[in-house]
Amino acid sequence: MKVDDLHVLQKVTRSRKFQKGEFIFQEGERSETLFVVNEGLIKLTKMSAEGKEQIVRLLFPKDFFGLYSLLRDEKHYVNAQAVQETVICYIDKKDFLKTMEGNAGLSYRFLIAVNDRLYEADESVGLLGLLEVEQRLARALVLFYQKMNPQNGIFTLPISKKDLASYIGTTPESVSRKLLTFISQKLIKMDGRRKIQILELDQLKEIAGLD
Repeated sequence: MKVDDLHVLQKVTRSRKFQKGEFIFQEGERSETLFVVNEGLIKLTKMSAEGKEQIVRLLFPKDFFGLYSLLRDEKHYVNAQAVQETVICYIDKKDFLKTMEGNAGLSYRFLIAVNDRLYEADESVGLLGLLEVEQRLARALVLFYQKMNPQNGIFTLPISKKDLASYIGTTPESVSRKLLTFISQKLIKMDGRRKIQILELDQLKEIAGLD
């Protein structure tokens, strides 16, 4: 986003801190607000009829959400919950629409950003429906690597293995087995339960089916 865009949005943006486990909103609620992750991590989830949580998407800094309810005046169709201490920036509907109406360039760039999010959503559907567990896990690790700004390829898993299993549509046991496979193949190293070092990023991308 251009610097001028940021200056425009900062005039109508407020912020709030959420603690780990706190909901920004829950499925079925309404809001007229666009949310942007400033710091931390958000998980978007749905509950199955059996009460099982499925992670639909993870949101990292600069990701935005809440657009469906904002523009369509509909209820939220997912839960948004802080995975860790998180700072959210938010813009009310009236301020958002007024800003977009008065800035054609910003509106166009926002549409491009929305298009990118739709592409990512389509990719997520494909990830669960078409790929093997090993490929899904490799994609998740590459995503974390790209989002976590690792030092020397080292980062801490931003979510628990249970949440990671939910995110890629498998069991925690399968996640643990596949991580051990990647370790034996010398693609990654693990220090403790959550710290990971990517040793062979290109090979991991190849497994994930990424260019």
